[in-house]
Amino acid sequence: MLFIVTADQMRAVDEYTIRQLGIPAVSLMENAGRAIAEEVIKLCREAQGAGSQGEGDGIPHGNGQGKGDVGGYGWPDHGQRKEAWRAHTGPSDHACYGSDILADPALVMAHPGDQHWYMLIGKGNNGGDGLVAARHLVEAGLGVTLVYADAPEALQGEAAVQRDAAAKLGMPAVVHGCEAVDFSRCTGIVDALLGTGSRGAPRGAYAALIRAANDSGKPVVSADVPSGLDADTGEVYEPCIEARVTVCLALLKRGLVQYPGASAAGRIVVRAIGIPARLAPEHGPSVRLLTDEVLRDALRVDTGRRRAPDGHKGTYGHVLLAAGSMPMSGAGLLSAKAALRAGCGLATWALPAALLPHVIGTVPELMLAAAADGDSGEWNAASAAAVLRLAQSRDVLATGPGLGRFKGDTDWLRRLWQQTDRPLVIDADALNMLADAGPDGPRIWGQRSAATILTPHPGEMGRLLRMSTPEVQRDRIGHAARYAREQGVTLVLKGARTVIATPSGEAYINTTGHAGMATGGAGDVLTGIIAGLLAQGLDAEQAAAFGVYLHGQAAERAALLRGDPSSLMAGDIIDAL
Repeated sequence: MLFIVTADQMRAVDEYTIRQLGIPAVSLMENAGRAIAEEVIKLCREAQGAGSQGEGDGIPHGNGQGKGDVGGYGWPDHGQRKEAWRAHTGPSDHACYGSDILADPALVMAHPGDQHWYMLIGKGNNGGDGLVAARHLVEAGLGVTLVYADAPEALQGEAAVQRDAAAKLGMPAVVHGCEAVDFSRCTGIVDALLGTGSRGAPRGAYAALIRAANDSGKPVVSADVPSGLDADTGEVYEPCIEARVTVCLALLKRGLVQYPGASAAGRIVVRAIGIPARLAPEHGPSVRLLTDEVLRDALRVDTGRRRAPDGHKGTYGHVLLAAGSMPMSGAGLLSAKAALRAGCGLATWALPAALLPHVIGTVPELMLAAAADGDSGEWNAASAAAVLRLAQSRDVLATGPGLGRFKGDTDWLRRLWQQTDRPLVIDADALNMLADAGPDGPRIWGQRSAATILTPHPGEMGRLLRMSTPEVQRDRIGHAARYAREQGVTLVLKGARTVIATPSGEAYINTTGHAGMATGGAGDVLTGIIAGLLAQGLDAEQAAAFGVYLHGQAAERAALLRGDPSSLMAGDIIDAL
């Protein structure tokens, strides 16, 4: 499972590994530098057109358990192993020595002499990682020039050890400001300037080297995080490295999975360096990348959504949706239909009486109930009693999509919050009603006995927190996690890389979906999916996480059917569930 950490958590895990486990810091740096070098060579192979095997990295893969296996590649005998490696590398790589002796496959490439990489070296441990990488690249036959941002004497500790080793090996080196650096003469750049401990905009030589690297047009491989990117929030300072590949060391950093940081990082490769991943949750709240594995193993969700052979409609629960108004009836319809597609047995759509005749038969499987009087097609404060009465015989209540605003609406929502013992999903206009109750509205209204899930987009989150949308976006994980923990709710902060945060401090970052989901009604569909999963017995954490994951997966399938993500409409997501 990919745990996601802050800079402080990474520092604590790193220190624990060194001091308590006794793994030397220099060993971790050696592993880190080698990982960076291997990813540089993979990128070079791709450029040379050799990366056709494995997962695009040009290296034959296996489980290392096959009969007669040597070197962990799973080839069944020596002859096949040798021929496969010759076919992979080509005759000029000199990968085979004699009949059964092979070079290290991770550090071998065709025509290494065609490559010359500039290694941008900062004065911290990030620079030390870059120096180790330089040594391995030289060993692989690539040309390397060290470009120090500070005088080499500024490096300390393990980084100084690597500086001295590079000097004794005679690696070419220049210091920014002392010698001219012509970036047109390199084929690629390793960014080892600033690590996770850096804060704020780069200055001086660091800023100059970042701008020069970006302006060069050459591929950049960043060590751990691109220099100029906030490792915790994903904020991109001016200037910031625009990486082709980021080699994230040991544990995934929060800033790499949040935009705009995710864009600056390019392709992210997480590489082990000897720090046990299981230590991450022991040094702070657990944040994980939401994958099928996490859903199955950590959240205990049946991602296959299997049905009981003797099940019936009552087995899978009944959703009540209070949503829609005359100008926004489609929002309620989308949510209700999505709940059914998510697998609940029954769904009832409560809506204003004047609207009901216009939607009869639009979804034959859906039950309708008038919950607001009058001819306006709008909701009113008195309708809370009808919704509460309907909720008594349903398993889940969801509200907000297309609801509109009306006099007394915040008190209307408070009554639903306090007087129903059913799981409650709150979205859209209902979130704005909650925001009117103040930043501590959920806590003031009291802890509910059943699950409560809020599904704001960044603008609604800003209203809940009394801050601007850009402020929310600057630290999506942090804001979502704090609100969920302090208010005792499960919170789904929608957007690119949706964040699911729980009252216990757990959080998940979704990996499914695409930019085509930025279309009206997509959020209403998510509300229905989550409500439908709750009705089937999933708890709040499971329903929120699985709902978001399914929502994105369905959007991916729908875009493939359409041929273009920009053509996606919210109804397409429902059809692809």
